Amino acid sequence: MRLRKARAPVSLAEKMAAPGPGEYFSVGSHVSCLTCLGQRLQGEVVAFDYPSKMLTLKCPSSSGKPNLSDVILVNLAYVSDVDVINDRTETPPPLASLNISKLANRARTEKEDKLSQAYAISAGVSVEGQQLFQTIHKTIKDCKWQEKNIIVMDDVVISPPYQVENCKGKEGSALSHIRKIVEKHFRDVESQKSMQRTQAQQTQKDSSLSS
Repeated sequence: MRLRKARAPVSLAEKMAAPGPGEYFSVGSHVSCLTCLGQRLQGEVVAFDYPSKMLTLKCPSSSGKPNLSDVILVNLAYVSDVDVINDRTETPPPLASLNISKLANRARTEKEDKLSQAYAISAGVSVEGQQLFQTIHKTIKDCKWQEKNIIVMDDVVISPPYQVENCKGKEGSALSHIRKIVEKHFRDVESQKSMQRTQAQQTQKDSSLSS
């Protein structure tokens, strides 16, 4: 890996001395890395662990939202070139406090989601059923599996093949709302398939014209 850094000349003794953690990448500095796959990563240094050569960068959000950031872990063993764009030498500000309760709740929710997915696969639920479950779960968290049936808010049961007519429960706003979600889900799925077919036909047509 090649390291390029805008800094004052150092003595031979400094060059030969074993670098300590954070010597090359101070928190708050801005760096640009080129990975061995040719991907260019640029961002602010959040943390750097010298023994493991792991660099943590805060980069502009891939979603394009200005109030969000992507946090990327970079293994410098797989980086061919690093440019230090702006080296920060002053002491970094103190770390923000963490909401441990919120993080624990998020971790628990993620675990429950993964276990739910694993259960659906082991129970032999169809791909269509799994996709519908994920769609409903995005807006209604009270959603679980009971064998191959989807149970929503303990009021609505959706059985295979998971169409609108397979939604059963007490007539009312809850059942009506779930049916609308199911109907929209399969309408969106069919629209996406239709778009993919059109793109495939267009690609095939373009290929035939160019040959």
